[in-house]
Amino acid sequence: MTQESASPYNNPMNNPTAANKGTTNNKPKKSAAREWLDAIVFAVVVATIFRWLLVEPFTIPTPSMEKSLLVGDYLFVSKLHYGARTPMTPLQIPLAANKIWGTNIPSFVDWIQLPQYRLPAISEVKRNDAVVFNCPVDPAPDYPVDMKTHYIKRCIGLPGETLEIKDQQVYIDGKPIENPEGLQQSYIVETKQNQMVRDRVFSELGITDVEQFGNSYLIHTNDAKAAELRKADFISSVTKEIFRKEGIDPRGRSYPYATGFDWTIDNFGPLKIPQAGETIELNTQNVALYKQVIMYYEHNKGITEANGRLLQDGKPLTSYTFKQNYYFMMGDNRHNSADSRVWGFVPEDHVLGKALFIWMSVNPYPEGSKIRWERLFSGIH
Repeated sequence: MTQESASPYNNPMNNPTAANKGTTNNKPKKSAAREWLDAIVFAVVVATIFRWLLVEPFTIPTPSMEKSLLVGDYLFVSKLHYGARTPMTPLQIPLAANKIWGTNIPSFVDWIQLPQYRLPAISEVKRNDAVVFNCPVDPAPDYPVDMKTHYIKRCIGLPGETLEIKDQQVYIDGKPIENPEGLQQSYIVETKQNQMVRDRVFSELGITDVEQFGNSYLIHTNDAKAAELRKADFISSVTKEIFRKEGIDPRGRSYPYATGFDWTIDNFGPLKIPQAGETIELNTQNVALYKQVIMYYEHNKGITEANGRLLQDGKPLTSYTFKQNYYFMMGDNRHNSADSRVWGFVPEDHVLGKALFIWMSVNPYPEGSKIRWERLFSGIH
């Protein structure tokens, strides 16, 4: 036997590399279906994490923010600005909202509820930000906070401020604020000699939010376009609607819907917006304003109401210190928006993110181009 043949490096039993030859490719090859499944699972996981931490796409289904945001606009909403929220309801279908697509079946089960925390933010909520949040008064009141319906409105009032509306003008701490560029109000249009207004007339002025009542029309637009409409020879009058405190129109009724408050959506307040750490005295005059916050949004136990007073564990509450910040949100289409004037404050733990820009806009109306090319990748002001 030669020295070479006796070398352990030439003995297949002592050479791992040689011994494993022919066995490294014995693993069964994945089928095409398995490869597709793995790719889909990976994509869903990455998209879910991206959507939770960074940005999430949303669409505008209603005209409450027109003409700033239009029905059919598709937005990207930043979670980074106000800080992403940790999930409260982990047992949910990834990438679904609170309902399974195309059904009324909840996309989650609330068997497990986790405490909610907010990651570090790069910005606070600022006045005039377009904010996406979970609606506090979701029609499904038993849904967890993170599963409530998403709304988008403009932040008008910040924590600790006093808000008041006088004949549609918003005042903060006694000073009028600048109105949003796309702000709209409602107007009553009357025609001469029972004439009808063709859809084309409204369409050319960009007025898409129209209701007809016989020969009268309720439209939502701004002062400039209302003035243009008045010039038409078949129009007898275009009158702005203002809901005043005297003789309240049911359409103008507002929060808090209580005796002693004759507020309307156009003449509202003054109302102090709750701020974390602030203590207020509670009395029969202001319980109506803050009971919703204390009973439902602050996660208190044992709170009840009796004879216009709040009780905790049967004892009267004479003062209260707020645990979190609150915001006052309003739609830019002021007479076609259910917002804080109608249902009250938005708690900080309901705030989801800041609307950044429009990445696609699809016109749902028959007039005009199907794609609103001029709105693609435009910022939100």
